[in-house]
Amino acid sequence: MPVGIITGSGTHALPGFQLAEVVTVQTAFGAAQVSRGRLAGVDALHVSRHGAGHARLSNHVTHRANIRALADLGAEAVLAATVCGAVDPNLELGSLVVFDDLHFPSNRLPDGSLCTFFIEPGGGDRGHWVLHGGPFSPGVRAALLGAAAGAGHPARDGGTYGHVDGPRFNTPSEIAQLAACGVVAVSQTAGPETVLCGELALPYGLVGFVTDYANEVVPGEPTPVATLSELIAASTSILADVLTTAAAAVAARAPVASGTVLRMGAG
Repeated sequence: MPVGIITGSGTHALPGFQLAEVVTVQTAFGAAQVSRGRLAGVDALHVSRHGAGHARLSNHVTHRANIRALADLGAEAVLAATVCGAVDPNLELGSLVVFDDLHFPSNRLPDGSLCTFFIEPGGGDRGHWVLHGGPFSPGVRAALLGAAAGAGHPARDGGTYGHVDGPRFNTPSEIAQLAACGVVAVSQTAGPETVLCGELALPYGLVGFVTDYANEVVPGEPTPVATLSELIAASTSILADVLTTAAAAVAARAPVASGTVLRMGAG
């Protein structure tokens, strides 16, 4: 079965991906474009959150369609990558984080609706995603960490990912609040993916590439926009290195999803 891969800013096309075809998958939540091919010798499905030319800002990403399409095409696990802003000042620009927890209290999609597949009362698959520990699959996390180490790209093992709504960046007080909650880095897209994969019992892991320090994390020294842009461009090859090796590891080990979905029956 194929491995799903989701990439964000800076990585519309995944280096090393042998494209077979681009398919448009019609789902109950809209259409999603998925590139089907091979990566590192394994079958892979690639979704670019933002599309060519960054056509979709974070508020335009169709999370439910993307995740439903990957599941419908048979993905056995999902590897996701995001560029992110450091909330922890100890993170170095250009470094990696393999997250182990999530801060996403709003649990909302970009259109304001609740982030869930369970929208119909009485739906046969409806349920609650019950977490015992973090929301990210331990097996997918291990694959990402091993891939980063093997490629010579240092990665922090663990840290809370903070999902923030875009497209604007955050104020100093908002970042300070996130820091007080233990968030180490933020971006604008991976919260919904984590939850939706959890509801489908689809193993999901997230690696972040640090491109800037969030507002006033380094007091009085904002990361220049030019530096941010340069690091987004540099992230492409580094994240591709990690995702390529991790895809092979995930395909070989068949990781399990985090938590349990307590199904409430057919009603």
